[in-house]
Amino acid sequence: MRKLVLLFILISSISGFSQQTVEDDFEGLGTISSWFGDNCGVNTSFTNPFQNADNNSSTVLEYTDTGGQYANVRFDVSDNFDLSVNHTFSFKIYVSSSSLTGAQTNQVSLKLQDGTLTQPWVTQSEIIKTIQLDQWQTVTFDFENDSYVNLDPNSPAPTTRTDFNRVLIQVNGENNNDHVTAYVDDFLYDGTVGNGSDPVFDDLIWSDEFDVDGAIDASKWFHQTQLPNGTSWYNGEIQHYTNRLDNSYVDNGILYIVAKKESFTDQGQTKEYTSARLNSKIAFTYGRIEIRAKLPTGIGTWPALWMLGQNITEPGGYWEPTHGTTSWPACGEIDIMEHWGDNQNYVQSALHTPSSHGATVNKGGQTVSTASTAFHIYALEWTDEKMVFSVDGVEHYTYNPSVKDANTWPFDAPQYLLFNIAILPNIDAGFVESSMEIDYVRVYQESALSVDEETITKLDAIVLFPNPVEDELKLKLSDELIGSKVSIYSLLGQKLTSFPVTKELETSDLSNYKSGIYIVRVESKYGTKTFEIVKK
Repeated sequence: MRKLVLLFILISSISGFSQQTVEDDFEGLGTISSWFGDNCGVNTSFTNPFQNADNNSSTVLEYTDTGGQYANVRFDVSDNFDLSVNHTFSFKIYVSSSSLTGAQTNQVSLKLQDGTLTQPWVTQSEIIKTIQLDQWQTVTFDFENDSYVNLDPNSPAPTTRTDFNRVLIQVNGENNNDHVTAYVDDFLYDGTVGNGSDPVFDDLIWSDEFDVDGAIDASKWFHQTQLPNGTSWYNGEIQHYTNRLDNSYVDNGILYIVAKKESFTDQGQTKEYTSARLNSKIAFTYGRIEIRAKLPTGIGTWPALWMLGQNITEPGGYWEPTHGTTSWPACGEIDIMEHWGDNQNYVQSALHTPSSHGATVNKGGQTVSTASTAFHIYALEWTDEKMVFSVDGVEHYTYNPSVKDANTWPFDAPQYLLFNIAILPNIDAGFVESSMEIDYVRVYQESALSVDEETITKLDAIVLFPNPVEDELKLKLSDELIGSKVSIYSLLGQKLTSFPVTKELETSDLSNYKSGIYIVRVESKYGTKTFEIVKK
């Protein structure tokens, strides 16, 4: 009976169409894509410098603290952890004594935080473990049974909370400037995140690839040029927006929005700078928006890729004559990406609502060292529950207010896209011209075929045989599932192997496995399916 209970628990914890494991072997089979270093370096594909019997992995995560006062590496998950059932995190770590300076205690801590807050550390719960130098060791952090420290002593026990969506790893403590290099491998959370309700945005409903040179596509875009108050734009901006090719055009597959220093008179007003502001002729509710862009430079430039409620009453906007009923900020504003030239390599995402606008508290960002010299994908995942912002797949902010009403969530109605470069009064006196370059913009929503229907159809075609198996287990599946990940677990939940599917008939050698029952899990873009197999 014990085996049957364990099997039921395991299948319940690792199946489910939208549930996702939280693990990373740094060999390309992990589910964590948002590793980020605060005051330290992080390399998630570093050649293992201490490969031995304790850890024969080829690649590991390298953590390099060269004096950052609060150095740590971290990642966010798309849904909050539920620690009431699954509350244990583990990973392997190696710290070389030759990398150390100072006299810090040899330790590693794992911290949980609410990464949606502007000061996420106020929610922190932390477990600290001592470690041995010059050896690989597995460290486990159990938030039910280990001693933990809440930064706020009035916070409840971690296992009673559901606001954690950020994990931090810190070596040798904080509030010091000592150096340490560490190597991390095989990160694992013993549960999953996600409740099975997240939509899959896989249907491209609208895009512009900017593949026709010359003027912008007038069927997709509108030039917003009217000064909304008759004399100027908001926020103290000092430019004119124009519909001229000088300020916006397509060339060789790229949209250029050009900010220029030039005297220009329009609507009875003379200004010394020009630019362009584009409104999309599509408005939609929910989806995934991807924009591949390279940003301008110059102190005083303010480029943005953003959205406004279709119902906004802003004079001169494309949608105002037909849909304008609601003023800002009640219409809602979604800033997918903002950049300021006086903070060159920092990009930010933000939300403006009646509950917080202007200097909004609902914001987050990250450093992108090549923001103006290389293209990056700025993305938003917008559901009826939350918004998740990222750059090149690295998430930096999630907005998910616990109370969703007109004050906090005016985001249950259509929004449209805006692209522009504003000019602020602190513009560099030497500024002449700079462009924001956009390679494409794509909007995805759920496909007409429901996720569950498609999942069932695709996953039902997976066949494992023979079962029982002696030596070789064969996995047969359709070519649409090539690239899926296969994992084999013991009944106690220990992962024994993982590998990607590279062909329609895949074989796994189980000759060295002991006789008994094992669980095989296949993770694909259509969902996850689990199988019970018997090894003779």
